[in-house]
Amino acid sequence: MHLLAQLAFIGILTVAVFIFYKKAAALRRNIFLGREVSINDNPSARWRNVLLLALGQKKMFQNPFVGVMHFIIYAGFIIINLEMLEIVLDGILGTHRLFLPWLGAGFYSFLINSFEILAFGVLAVCVVFLTRRNLIKLKRFISKDLDGWPRTDANLILVTEIVLMGLFLTMNATDLALQAKGASHYASTQPFIISGLLAPAFEGLSINALVALERTCWWLHIIGILAFLNYLPYSKHLHIVLAFPNAYYAALTPSGKMNNMPEIQREVLYAMDPAAAANAPATDAPKKFGAKDITDLTWKNLLDSYSCTECGRCTAECPANQTGKLLSPRAIMMKTRDRADAVGANIDANKGSFVDDGKALLRDYISEEELRACTTCNACVEACPVSISPVDIIVQLRRYMIMEESVAPSEWTGMFTNTETNFAPWKFSPDERDKWAEEMAEA
Repeated sequence: MHLLAQLAFIGILTVAVFIFYKKAAALRRNIFLGREVSINDNPSARWRNVLLLALGQKKMFQNPFVGVMHFIIYAGFIIINLEMLEIVLDGILGTHRLFLPWLGAGFYSFLINSFEILAFGVLAVCVVFLTRRNLIKLKRFISKDLDGWPRTDANLILVTEIVLMGLFLTMNATDLALQAKGASHYASTQPFIISGLLAPAFEGLSINALVALERTCWWLHIIGILAFLNYLPYSKHLHIVLAFPNAYYAALTPSGKMNNMPEIQREVLYAMDPAAAANAPATDAPKKFGAKDITDLTWKNLLDSYSCTECGRCTAECPANQTGKLLSPRAIMMKTRDRADAVGANIDANKGSFVDDGKALLRDYISEEELRACTTCNACVEACPVSISPVDIIVQLRRYMIMEESVAPSEWTGMFTNTETNFAPWKFSPDERDKWAEEMAEA
């Protein structure tokens, strides 16, 4: 029987890891559909971002209460899963609590108690988060951005974590009850804090019933975690993994600084100094200005979209959204990710090559109205816990509309014309620009 259980476990583990690997490879492919950009400067500052933003949850602590809760759930996810090493080895080798004799009862119990305290914390925080989303209904959680699957996804993850933590604590509680009854194969440990409070509830069960319950919780716990692992790539909770590389590759320049196109800057300088243009070396013009689809964005833009937590802090801080305009920075990231998924699915369906589907990120996913509402204030970037930049995507899409399609509101067109002819947004020639000062002096 033990051999069959080991073979079943190895089979389930192999299938789960293989499926996750295939999906992870597809996600990597989707991210690198974006154009190449080199981000390798100042590694010390980048590693500091990883420690502070991704691991330390620095921005979350701007609201200390929420920051502490999020840190508990995040630390719990990382640290509790260290126990997975023992569970996996137990499943492969057919052992039970493999590390107990190696670590000693004292230190082993200390570790399990630490895991249990975190597990209880995760369970409690998940209940609070479910309450905030579904009973208190904070504005950013009832937004139409989350209608449909995104809202279900968030609730499903929280419920799953509650179930997994409950299985973990029940498994330990029944283990303690079996130890008290002197059941074979259940080595004695020192008391566990949380599960020790639950163990008396199981004392009335027979050894066979306790073994069945403990093994059921063990199997459901490990299968649940493997299922959770394979659900992550389809969920907003992918940020659990991608927050780390995204924090590393986050922009180190001030958030208000835009990435200008050297070709455009050069043309502006030549317009101001025609003599320099006559002696300028020939350069190749870019194939396209701005971005129309995800392949025109950078891979970092696409990494941003897959790292989005859909928390809505960006949209809550957006002045355009607050004044009733259509723009939602959160929706910009979700729509970019949806388009990347669609292009990736197209490639998979056509055996590795993309077949034009007649759609693009611009207009089919993100409307002109959304793009024009952005003031490029970067409030969304400042609010994002992992420094995602919706503004960078918006600017590139607007750049395509204006420079490739000549599509812009009349107010913008007038400003462009004035800048081209008068070197300023106003309808005054450079020679007349200081007349107001002369008039003031005369007065």
